[in-house]
Amino acid sequence: MFECRGIALQIVISNGFPLGESPIFLCMKGSKTMSQLDQIRTKINDIDEKMAALFEERMHMSEQVAAFKRERGLSVRDAERERELIARSAACIGDEAVGSYYAQFLRKVIDLSCAYQTRLMEGMQVAYCGVEGAYAYIAARRMFPQARLVSYPDFSAAYHAVERGEVDSVVLPLENSYAGEVGTVMDLLFSGELFINQVLDLDISHSLLGMDGATPDTVRTVVSHPQALRQCDEYIQRHGYQIESYANTALAAQRVREANDLTLGAIASDEAAEVFGLRVLDRDISTARNNTPRFAALSRTRNQTETVRKREDENFVLVFTVQNDAGSLAQTLNIIGAHGYNMRTLRSRPMKDLSWKYFFYVEAEGSINTTNGREMLQELSATCAKLRLVGSYYANNI
Repeated sequence: MFECRGIALQIVISNGFPLGESPIFLCMKGSKTMSQLDQIRTKINDIDEKMAALFEERMHMSEQVAAFKRERGLSVRDAERERELIARSAACIGDEAVGSYYAQFLRKVIDLSCAYQTRLMEGMQVAYCGVEGAYAYIAARRMFPQARLVSYPDFSAAYHAVERGEVDSVVLPLENSYAGEVGTVMDLLFSGELFINQVLDLDISHSLLGMDGATPDTVRTVVSHPQALRQCDEYIQRHGYQIESYANTALAAQRVREANDLTLGAIASDEAAEVFGLRVLDRDISTARNNTPRFAALSRTRNQTETVRKREDENFVLVFTVQNDAGSLAQTLNIIGAHGYNMRTLRSRPMKDLSWKYFFYVEAEGSINTTNGREMLQELSATCAKLRLVGSYYANNI
């Protein structure tokens, strides 16, 4: 008898077995094969230990990223950055056969990193104006799904809450593609101390909301924010509704709920219907089909990260006043253009305390956090009476 790895084998040596196929030889061959497998597995274990240490180190870096994003009011996810990271890292794989597997592996690592950042940022507080279900609430929830949202009665109160340190960030509307800029917010950007670090274009669709049992035909009066009423004026006139203005669309939905009246309807979002337990009586009733308000997230710290590779979606915001000299505005705008920046928005806004005096608001494409950007700001400082860099952001990175 011969025992090989705990298995008893009868050794029979006869002319019937070629030497290489005798039981004792097969056992020795199998033992050698298992030894090779053990060696490979040992190497894999060593690699896994190194990967575990690197994974732990990477997650510690994620802790710093989470702190950075919280301080600046940035979202956890940045789709463009994630695509860039995967493409760059996957290019380091020399074996094409495993390249796609590494990309999948890296995607999972990024997802875990973002999940960890989300947990770390759960204590974050973000201000918005209005009540739960309002469009500002929806925008804030999309920008900061992990944060606790805090409602304030108006734009100024929400803005100054961040300045005082009561909350970490604030989400405010910049403009609407249908109705234009939000004047109060423009004034806050000029006079305040917060910085824009994130902007979201929020595609919205107005709906007619009502109580259970109501229909568009039973409704006689609709309530909503004045801007929403204007955006749905054709629908309102076609049905012959009376109108009542409210501070925001969510408050209008709350009014309908509290009234419990089949003749009363609200123009608001489907999310507001869910919040206040209303039925959606009719969808997509807005006259304007490109109803896209833009919301900005502002915080006390400016994002000054200088990117290694130029991103096409980089933008920055300036507000300034010019000297009361002929051609001073043109000179200012020429400086911006001379440094290769494309202005996508230019607005003037009356200054509150000075009659017939204006400040200017500019949004431009390109990175301001570069040597070129700093040189431009230095030149502008010499020509502008007041100059403030309100912030920089990546377009629609959520």
